[in-house]
Amino acid sequence: MRSRVIHLINPKTDSLTTRPIYFNRALYSPLAGLLAVAACIPRDQYEVILTDENIETIDFDIEADMVGISAMTSYVNRGYEIADKFRAKGVPVVMGGVHPSFMPKEALQHCDAVVIGEVELIMAKLLDDLKNGEMRGTYRAAGLHPMVGMAMPRYDLLKKNRYVNRTFVQTSRGCHQGCTFCAEPLMNGLKFRYRPVDEVIREMEECGERTISINDADFFGTPERPKEVMRALKGRGIKWQAGVTSKLAQDDEMLELAAESGCTLLSIGFESITRSTLTSVHKHVNRPDQFAALVEKVHSYGIMVFGLFMFGFDGDGLDVFDETVKFNIDANYDACAFSVLTPYPGTLTWYELRKANRIVSYDWTMYDQGHVTYLPTQMEPDELRVGHARAYENFYALPSMAKRFPWTGNRNRAQWAIYNAFMRKAAKTDHIDTIAPPTADPSVAPMPPLLPIKKEWRAAVLEAAGAPDPETSHLEPAPIACESDSQGAVAAE
Repeated sequence: MRSRVIHLINPKTDSLTTRPIYFNRALYSPLAGLLAVAACIPRDQYEVILTDENIETIDFDIEADMVGISAMTSYVNRGYEIADKFRAKGVPVVMGGVHPSFMPKEALQHCDAVVIGEVELIMAKLLDDLKNGEMRGTYRAAGLHPMVGMAMPRYDLLKKNRYVNRTFVQTSRGCHQGCTFCAEPLMNGLKFRYRPVDEVIREMEECGERTISINDADFFGTPERPKEVMRALKGRGIKWQAGVTSKLAQDDEMLELAAESGCTLLSIGFESITRSTLTSVHKHVNRPDQFAALVEKVHSYGIMVFGLFMFGFDGDGLDVFDETVKFNIDANYDACAFSVLTPYPGTLTWYELRKANRIVSYDWTMYDQGHVTYLPTQMEPDELRVGHARAYENFYALPSMAKRFPWTGNRNRAQWAIYNAFMRKAAKTDHIDTIAPPTADPSVAPMPPLLPIKKEWRAAVLEAAGAPDPETSHLEPAPIACESDSQGAVAAE
């Protein structure tokens, strides 16, 4: 008798960090979510096959009992194409990830079921329905996962030789910053949920790697919790990197513990060098007048700084590109990633721009943080596109790299060279020669998995979605374990 098979698929992303560049490797693996999904599937009942289309082709002839597809907005259309092909063969398809969680009605036009938000608490129900031939509609847990007793991600499924950074360990979910352009607080909540420290350390020790990426929205989100993790990491010989916000990255005790516990790089969302711009998108934690000193301080502990910046805010004029890059070079950032402001469906930025009739394109393939999908206020869309490309070209120019190279100090020079080489070459292959063409409005409105707490934001979301505003609509999921949507069995578009 054939073993039951579940085929998990990550559609092709084709981003700067997931595109194989050197030695047929990508800088980052995008599979952390699917490895966690695979961990929820009983090994004694199913064989799990994992495909990352960024590095391999999809075998549409695999005899699978179910296909699971995870997708973010920029590659959800490819996910829909994959789903349509498998459904045409009679294979049940379930979709999850950020975009299907925010737009389940759209996703259900291409799949049998959608997992909204976290999968851990509803996987058993999903698989029971699959066995009974009843898997359809939307599935969401009645509450947020307590982050205790989580199964070890299925690292054995990962093709480790195809990625530079391949092992991602999650120590928390949620983020209390509430930036208007970000999906995290509407997906995982404004309050941090923490895994027990011993479970985090056990995963790091047993994952098979000694170089780890901590996969939190903000590892330095609160003053004491990251220190507990880092104290437990000391002396274990593990090298790690993490994404953090700028405020607690200035804490000397935090940085000393980070260095002592093996931290080599911190990715920090600086976003803009203009304070008023940061305030307008509720990134209150950032202080541009302290950025250069922060970079210098982090460097003093032998830790690299990967700066994340965004262009296209309402306060950005044509000088923002060159001024930002000059600042980045002068401040000696080790690496930077620049993105175009993107109004992801369901975020507060989406609702603000849509209400102002400023969103031009709803072609999700254009929502890649490189194409311009809306009307900026102080420049033409094509000027934003060209300026964005020029920022990459200038920051990763050879004179800039020579100036920024860590000739002195304790930063990891090999890691610095790998990051800069990958980003330089990836940017050169990222040929975005047009802005996003106009499209018709989407047929359905997004609905965030978690509604905003702020009353006026919640009202804007519900008005756009044509939904009532229940008095209990705070940052908690609706109290239902599983609901079936009437569109669940509808054929593809």
